[in-house]
Amino acid sequence: MGGAGEIRPFRIEVPEAELDDLRERLGRTRWGAAAPGEPWERGVPVEYLRELAEYWRTSYDWRAHEAELNKIPQFITEIDGQPIHFLHVRSPEPDALPLLLVHGWPGSVVEFLDMIGPLTDPRAHGGGPADAFHVVIPSMPGFGFSGPTREAGWSTDRVARALAELMSRLGYERYGTQGGDMGAFVAPELGRIDAGRVVGVHVNAATYGFIPYGEVSDEEKAGLDDRELARLERLAGWTADGSAYFQIQATRPQTLAYGLTDSPAGQLAWIVEKFKEWTYPSDALPEAAIDRDRMLTDVMLYWLTDTIGSAANMYYENMHAAGGWDTAPPTTPTGVAAFAEDIAIRRYAEQGNNIVHWSDFDEGGHFAAMERPDLLTGDVRAFFRPLR
Repeated sequence: MGGAGEIRPFRIEVPEAELDDLRERLGRTRWGAAAPGEPWERGVPVEYLRELAEYWRTSYDWRAHEAELNKIPQFITEIDGQPIHFLHVRSPEPDALPLLLVHGWPGSVVEFLDMIGPLTDPRAHGGGPADAFHVVIPSMPGFGFSGPTREAGWSTDRVARALAELMSRLGYERYGTQGGDMGAFVAPELGRIDAGRVVGVHVNAATYGFIPYGEVSDEEKAGLDDRELARLERLAGWTADGSAYFQIQATRPQTLAYGLTDSPAGQLAWIVEKFKEWTYPSDALPEAAIDRDRMLTDVMLYWLTDTIGSAANMYYENMHAAGGWDTAPPTTPTGVAAFAEDIAIRRYAEQGNNIVHWSDFDEGGHFAAMERPDLLTGDVRAFFRPLR
């Protein structure tokens, strides 16, 4: 008998008509003229996007990737009036620690696919049984099969409250959490609102709360080392030349959504630009860091669920949330993995977090779970080892 808190098995079953519609739209794309200048200087080059879109239309096999996803136990429940879809893989190790993995934008549950096996069954992946986790990977409200959102107010704070309820509903009274990008907003907030149950917070691709607020004086810069100065320069570059998507999604997400919802090529360009710019090395094509089919599967989870608009809307919600950012004094142990394209700086992160673990990597980028799942898995294991 079903109830409000019921957890139901979930299976992805996309009607063939939706795939036919996608292929037909891709085949009728109006490409426009190529921009002058160097490739990628003004955005995604038309030659690259045409080739990628044609691959998506004629060679990418959604059914194969749908079947792979359906091998992973998936569920759906309703929390705070919103369906919450999640992957839930229990470890064969009885003493495993529950771990909530939270994706970002433009990511999805697909980000973590290569980490599920090593995290849940370390014995089978060169690790020790003491490092095992029961893994819960939700689609954030407004994203994928947890969307679109039905009402205003779904900021990352509200998402954190919903995910705390999800872990409670699953019977996990003690758990850790890990997140990157938007997930690096949600995971620290879980450490604040659910501090009695969250044993530790691990983040990568961390920004607000882990970077300086406002301008950094020359006097302050003089005390920074080369790595910190490089991250400060990367932050300045993003602010000046890489934050247009943020400004649009934080101010006029609805206007943007029409074009991206109607045109798969437009949606592909909007997302793949970030895979190119935020992967390591950022001057290479995204396929240098992430498998092309995996990237397209991520795009599919936005296209098939009509969530490119509601996902963008989370930026608006965060920038217009009542009460501003949560500045509660931190207590939950927090670990940071800073990859080669990240901008987190420890001395600033320590001002608002209880930092007990910090790893700097000279490779990997924003999508570390997809680019270097081995490094991220190893860092997650090391961080949680003393907290179990």
